[in-house]
Amino acid sequence: MATFLLSIAVLIAGYFIYGAIVERVFGADPKRPTPAQNMSDGVDYVPMGWGKIFLIQFLNIAGLGPIFGAIMGAVYGPAAFLWIVFGSIFGGAVHDYLSGMMSVRYKGVSLPELGGICLGNVFRQFMRGFAVLLMILVGAVFIAGPSKLLAGLTPDALNYTFWCIVIFLYYIFATMLPIDKIIGRIYPVFGFALLFMAVGIGTMIIFHGAPVPDVIPANLHNMHPKADSFPLFPMLFISIACGAVSGFHATQSPLMARCLRNEKHGRRVFYGAMIAEGIVALIWAAAAMSFFDNVGGLQKFLADNGNNAAVVVYHIARSWLGQVGGLLAIIGVIAAPITSGDTAFRSARLIVADFLKLPQKPLLNRAWIALPLFVAGFAILQMNFEVLWRYFAWANQTLAAATLWIVTVYLVREKKFFWISFLPALFMTMVVATYIVVAPEGLRLSPTIGYIAGGCITATIAGCFLWRLKR
Repeated sequence: MATFLLSIAVLIAGYFIYGAIVERVFGADPKRPTPAQNMSDGVDYVPMGWGKIFLIQFLNIAGLGPIFGAIMGAVYGPAAFLWIVFGSIFGGAVHDYLSGMMSVRYKGVSLPELGGICLGNVFRQFMRGFAVLLMILVGAVFIAGPSKLLAGLTPDALNYTFWCIVIFLYYIFATMLPIDKIIGRIYPVFGFALLFMAVGIGTMIIFHGAPVPDVIPANLHNMHPKADSFPLFPMLFISIACGAVSGFHATQSPLMARCLRNEKHGRRVFYGAMIAEGIVALIWAAAAMSFFDNVGGLQKFLADNGNNAAVVVYHIARSWLGQVGGLLAIIGVIAAPITSGDTAFRSARLIVADFLKLPQKPLLNRAWIALPLFVAGFAILQMNFEVLWRYFAWANQTLAAATLWIVTVYLVREKKFFWISFLPALFMTMVVATYIVVAPEGLRLSPTIGYIAGGCITATIAGCFLWRLKR
């Protein structure tokens, strides 16, 4: 329990202390006009208050990531707490803030354009294809899960295919309508509900004196039931993404960069939303480890329920928060992924629009870009959900590493203290390089070979960077 309470305090302190340092390094200027002020178009560039933007950004980047990811990461034991806390403060929040504020400085452009500005046109083209594919993948993943749940809760006539079509239709409207018409109105409500549920669960952890394991030497080993096949590094750092570091966030930040009225609000929106997500992940990891008495109890419950984290969420919420908790759990499990999926497609539309330099104010321009994306999403949806999720997890963290390299080069060019992003970039490069060597969906080699290969790849990239820096 002491670790849980201390971790919450460290995350909050991280926002005020390290967040202020990162903001100073970047040089946020309250007097500098933002794209929302200079380029308002009533569709994507729409000025909004920072409180509303914070809740939208939080829901955009969160979805069910900090809940499901934290629960699946909890099977590794209390080491998950360290990754959530330090990953959020020094990795994820830095990643989100700098990518978001770079977009503010460069007229709200999407991530691939930022990559091209910093790393050249070849990298821009690669990022365009990679990011659009990832966004379509996210949209498909976040259709499949809710559709299966809704099909199980409704009459047989309303089957999986029916709900896929319904969600697709919603995606079309949310992707093409002005951001303040649907997203700006309902996202703050769902964002608040997600936070409210997390606070309720956190309160119950304290009220019940739940046996949350502490971070002590005896607990800092890999508790995964298949530890040989799932080494702590890098598996934990892929399992818990949205609660620590996630590349998906960098695709969402430009959406809010186009709505920010003041650069000084950037820390509240980008850095603050990531810290809030880290707190949510921490609460659910602690709840999962303690509700079933210990990590072994969680592992047994998951094994008995097909490793379905949604069952864990519903069971904990219903037991600790009653009927209200059960309702919030259902809303979260169904609505949260949908609200991340639609912004994924919206982000894909904007990436393509930036590439084509096509104004998005005319509805027809939005339509002929968006519709092919939905066709591709529907095709991807035919794949096996578990396979989709595994490849999404790796692609997501690979994008995080790429984003951290982009912002590092930006800081170098601006003659700013680049180490705040350089060190996380090295770490995430090591994570994704090692993962693809050892993972079941990768090369399936031994962890030792993975560590050597990951270290060599990371050292090579770091050497090239430092050589270029010296020149």
